Amino acid sequence: MNTPMDPRRLFDLSGRVALVTGAGRGIGARTAAVLAGRGARVAVNDLSLDRARTVAKSVGDAGDDAIAVTADVTDLASVTSMVQEVVERLGPVDILVNNAGVPASGFAMKEFTATERQDWDPYISINVYGVLNCTHSVVGSMVERGWGRVITIISDSARAGERLMAAYAASKAAAAGFSRALAKEVGRAGVTCNCISLGWVPHDAVDLGSDDVKHALRNYAVKRPGRPDDVAAAAVWLASTEASWVTGQTVPVNGGYVMT
Repeated sequence: MNTPMDPRRLFDLSGRVALVTGAGRGIGARTAAVLAGRGARVAVNDLSLDRARTVAKSVGDAGDDAIAVTADVTDLASVTSMVQEVVERLGPVDILVNNAGVPASGFAMKEFTATERQDWDPYISINVYGVLNCTHSVVGSMVERGWGRVITIISDSARAGERLMAAYAASKAAAAGFSRALAKEVGRAGVTCNCISLGWVPHDAVDLGSDDVKHALRNYAVKRPGRPDDVAAAAVWLASTEASWVTGQTVPVNGGYVMT
């Protein structure tokens, strides 16, 4: 007989260990903080250890438990070493949030015919190999222990198609396909794999009254950009016991930009 859930304890992550990649700022930083606020012990990963330490300190100052770890997600050996450190300091990883992505400074919008191989490599390295490396390093332990959550941040460009973003869209679509396939492999062991597909979530505050913002939002049902809190809330739900029957899915957090 199933025990009814206690609504007072919804989304309680107490006792869980979470690893959030690319969490030195923006969406990753907020997701790490919110997971910690729900009781998880959180490893804050970033390529910059200083950024990771700043976020981990902020989480600690709020009374929650976090450590800073660094690794290049495109390097499997680096990721393996990082995961071992997390296990030694916090315990086995129960929740992985694949959030690391190409920074805005490295994002070039071009017609595909105007791109070269070197233009594609960052997207494939981070958005595909980064996801595979991090997931491979933790999912075996999840299966052995009979519980786990793999949550990968993708983009609506992978679902809708966007001009000037072909290689980026391809990399995010690959991550989604990987997540669905893996979900079928590990679901029987109590491990779920899902994606969160984002619309426009700017890194900094924007002027909602500006013409540029109004133009960018013309195809959104909810007329505002996304916020890191929007993404963090979805991640907490997918990480929770309450989402244990949700796997192989892409959850849109996008203000209604794509409705399929």
